Amino acid sequence: MSSYLGQVLLERDLLDEEVLQGALEMAEEKGVELLDVLLATRAVEEEALLRALAEETGMPFLESIDAEAVPDELVDLVPINFARQHHVLAYAMDEHAVYVAVADPLDPFPLDDLRALLGRPIEARAATREAIDDVINTVYQRKEEASLQEAKDGEEVEELQDIIDQTDEAPVIRWVNDLFYRAVKDRASDIHIEPTDDKVVVRFRIDGRLVLRKEAHKGNLSSIVARVKIEAGLNIAEKRLPQDGRITKKIAGKVVDVRVSTIPTAKGERIVMRILDKANIMLDLVDLGFARRELDLLNHMIHRPNGILLVTGPTGSGKTTTLYASLNRINTPDKNILTAEDPVEYELQGIGQLHVQPKIGLTFASALRAFLRQDPDVIMVGEIRDHETAEIAIHASLTGHLVLSTLHTNDAPGAITRMTEMGVQPFQISSSVLGVLAQRLVRRLCLHCRQPYRASEQQLIELGLDMSRVDETLAELRRVAATTVMGRSSHPPAMNDEEETELDLEDLGEPTAIHEVHTIGEDLPPEFAHLQAEGDMPIFYKPVGCDECGQTGYRGRMGIFELMIIDQPVRKAILANSDSKTIQQIARERGMRSLREDGARQVIAGVTSVEDVLAATQATEMEAAE
Repeated sequence: MSSYLGQVLLERDLLDEEVLQGALEMAEEKGVELLDVLLATRAVEEEALLRALAEETGMPFLESIDAEAVPDELVDLVPINFARQHHVLAYAMDEHAVYVAVADPLDPFPLDDLRALLGRPIEARAATREAIDDVINTVYQRKEEASLQEAKDGEEVEELQDIIDQTDEAPVIRWVNDLFYRAVKDRASDIHIEPTDDKVVVRFRIDGRLVLRKEAHKGNLSSIVARVKIEAGLNIAEKRLPQDGRITKKIAGKVVDVRVSTIPTAKGERIVMRILDKANIMLDLVDLGFARRELDLLNHMIHRPNGILLVTGPTGSGKTTTLYASLNRINTPDKNILTAEDPVEYELQGIGQLHVQPKIGLTFASALRAFLRQDPDVIMVGEIRDHETAEIAIHASLTGHLVLSTLHTNDAPGAITRMTEMGVQPFQISSSVLGVLAQRLVRRLCLHCRQPYRASEQQLIELGLDMSRVDETLAELRRVAATTVMGRSSHPPAMNDEEETELDLEDLGEPTAIHEVHTIGEDLPPEFAHLQAEGDMPIFYKPVGCDECGQTGYRGRMGIFELMIIDQPVRKAILANSDSKTIQQIARERGMRSLREDGARQVIAGVTSVEDVLAATQATEMEAAE
């Protein structure tokens, strides 16, 4: 069978002889099928492979499978373990036969077993493993949810059940596992399991918004909570106190860490699970949505040998992602990088990471003191919370170390006021801080369904544009929008069937180079073509919704930024103990854009919508108006 498969792929130029020979040797060495090796090593695209085999065997190829149309009768008759093991799915039937999707058209044995199991003729159709496995998870989970929803009226909820003795152990395990599978598939950052009066509600946080995903009867709460606690290594008998734990799972072929937090509520224990997927956070600076000037300035600062760079914003504004992206950019063998975090979210190769534990006296301040005896080049502190930590961070920066940290302030100038309130002297701030980056996250419009429209004057006013010089302001924003760096996570599909190339920061010039915004010309990249449209009002985009984005109109998130450089005029204002509004005014005269203005840049660039920018920057604008 392996030789036949290899011959088919060679004849169709889907594989060359050398790659095939290597795959055959690996298959023989590991005792697995050639098909499994080819798919695992990605030597050939699965869809192309399946189409070739389907054509060769005369078997129709299924572009998609409608999970809603799969009869419950077939789901009941075919065991889920059999379907998953062989990647087969009985998806339809009529008076003539049962129709089965298979991921290996050359393997007849699963079909023989299904004929015996169903007692009906079988008609096979080829489909990819991903398509089959997705529908298997959906239809069998539908069955499990139906069983979990069923409960007798008046059934009392037990305070505690021994999970070993529970008769519904297997369904609950599958129910919880499906939560993780769906969450990863939907790109969720958090899973919320919340008890109400009569049911258990599950919500996913997707692109910053909570979305209802599943429900179960309240009688299953103890089983669900116990299952999660066992996986997280928590005490299932303790229901009166909050608990924290961690789960490591392999989901859809990749390993993810899940941070678990439980709290007791009046209606039962509530669980929130943070999904820590390295693919979502181990980004480069080019992926975060900077304009060219700010990207160059930030890159210049993180390559400095000493000083402090502060990243500010509320919880969930992407500060950790920016810090990790900065560390990735400067993480080279010649640098000793140490981090103090609460908690350590991801393990970074080549970097020493410490989890602070205030309960035993290991605080950010004590960690910093210890770091200074470890001969560091770069230090990252999860957060500067008090005077002691700030003092040590300043001392570290003044003695030849680069320090990266965060503060909880609404804007960049507010970080100076916050440090002053901690008891740090203005001369210490002015001599150590290189810059402050305030940021927020906005949802990124789905590139497959976003809809263009002509902006209104009211929208320009809401975005904070100066209407007394609107033409000049719009021209400047168009130029800045055209410099938006489109990295791996934000690039639209390749145009004209040309291969898309990844953008690397090295391609933008030397770290110390500060590039001016360029004039919009005929050679503008295709994704910014709308900036050339004629008319008094610019073209904005609005969300629509399609299958690619789950009908939300958005897919992923991007940053909007306010970068304040501590240059000589700003330094003088700090030394004069000026308030944050005065510092903000001077910084703006030096080229700093506010968060809302940078949001307007992302709107004009077609990255996000007006509504998302207004929602993300409401707090800072209200504070500025006071």
